[in-house]
Amino acid sequence: MSRVGSNAITIPADVTVSHEGGSVIVKGKNGELSAPLHSDVSLSVEDNVATLKPVRATRQSKALWGTMRATINNMVVGVSTGFTRNLQINGVGYRAAMQGNKLVLNLGFSHPVEMEIPAGLKVAVENNTTVVISGADKQLLGQFASEVRAKRPPEPFKGKGVKYAGEHIVRKEGKKK
Repeated sequence: MSRVGSNAITIPADVTVSHEGGSVIVKGKNGELSAPLHSDVSLSVEDNVATLKPVRATRQSKALWGTMRATINNMVVGVSTGFTRNLQINGVGYRAAMQGNKLVLNLGFSHPVEMEIPAGLKVAVENNTTVVISGADKQLLGQFASEVRAKRPPEPFKGKGVKYAGEHIVRKEGKKK
C-alpha cells in the first residue's frame, strides 16, 4: 500500500481543483496547471480535501497512486505559493545577466551562453552571480534549473561553475610533487 497515496491533499481556500476528461486542472493565484489523470487512479474532491484511490489492486495501480498524489499536491502548492530554485555561479569572470526574455551566462567559453526562459517561469539575477528561478510548475522549474547548471557544472578542484544554492560539492586535492 502506498504511504504517499493514502494521504489526503488539503486544498487552500484560494485554489480550485477539478477533473474532467481524464485530466486534473488546478487554478490559483499563481496561474493554472493541468496534468493527465491516469485511468488506474480515481480522484474525489470534497470540502477542500482531495483524495485518490487506486481503481484496481494491481502493482502498477498502487505505484501510480502515490505518483499521481505527489503530482497533484505539487500542482496545488505551485499555484498557491509557488516554487523557487537558487543557483550560484562561482569562478573568476563568470556572471549572469538578463536581456529581455533571455538569460545570458558568461561561463568561461569564447562566447556568452544565451538561454530562452520558458513561459511560466520568472528569472531574476542578483549580484551577477546569483540566479533566482521561480514559478508554479515544479517540473518545468527543475528542468530549466538543471539545464542552466548543465552549461558549466561545478568542477571538483576549485569549485568553479554553476551550482544549486546549498549544494555541497565534493572537493578533491590537487596533484602533489
